[in-house]
Amino acid sequence: MMRALSLEVWILALFLVASILHGIAGMGFPLITIGALSSPFGLTDAIIIVLVPTAVLNLIAWLGGHGSVWYNFSHYLKKYWALIVVSVIGSALGAYLLLVMNSAYLMLALSVAVLWYAITSLMGKKIVLTDTIGSLIAIGFIAGVIGGATNAMSSVLLMYLLSISDDKHTIIKLGNLCYFVNKLVQVVVLKDIIVTVPVQTWGVIGVLTVLSVVGIIIGGRLGGYLPKDKFRLMILVILLLLGIKVGWQGISMLVAG
Repeated sequence: MMRALSLEVWILALFLVASILHGIAGMGFPLITIGALSSPFGLTDAIIIVLVPTAVLNLIAWLGGHGSVWYNFSHYLKKYWALIVVSVIGSALGAYLLLVMNSAYLMLALSVAVLWYAITSLMGKKIVLTDTIGSLIAIGFIAGVIGGATNAMSSVLLMYLLSISDDKHTIIKLGNLCYFVNKLVQVVVLKDIIVTVPVQTWGVIGVLTVLSVVGIIIGGRLGGYLPKDKFRLMILVILLLLGIKVGWQGISMLVAG
């Protein structure tokens, strides 16, 4: 059974900062919050704690901002339905692996891939993935598995999104659509654990969700002033830091046994 979550200052600050960054860059909230919460609470409980806030932020980032709600809803679902479908399949498998497998191994594999991508890109060697159905299926499935098991879906998915588009609105909205679907799959697979969450914890999660919405609104306004090249650089730096964080966490989990 999941332990009760208390409302502490550092948790409030964590969710506010992470949501502001998500509003600016269109990503980062789940990895930052889970990276900080997984040590005191464990990976599975950390994923459940951020499940609702993340889903709400993903929904806002996908449907809100640039373009109308209906356009964002219909356009990205219609144009990228294949990516969404394969990510759903991968998410289901990843969430199942979270229940039966030591997630440290998945985190280490993810860290190697992300660090390789971020470092080579920052050195000026742009990695281009072909915009084919094969690449879409492969990346979508892998991103889904990683997202379902560790909530680090963005690190893999961005490799594909940055290759097929330079439009930050497309990257943000398509990415958050896939993340949102990933959260829905996690709810289904992890439902037996979710029902054990104490009522007190749900109250805290509600407060953190409202705070996160405020943060993403602030970040969205700040992000409107960010040039395309600065946007890409910021994402690569975030990926570099997250790759180090995920790798260190995976090693720590293996050492701890």
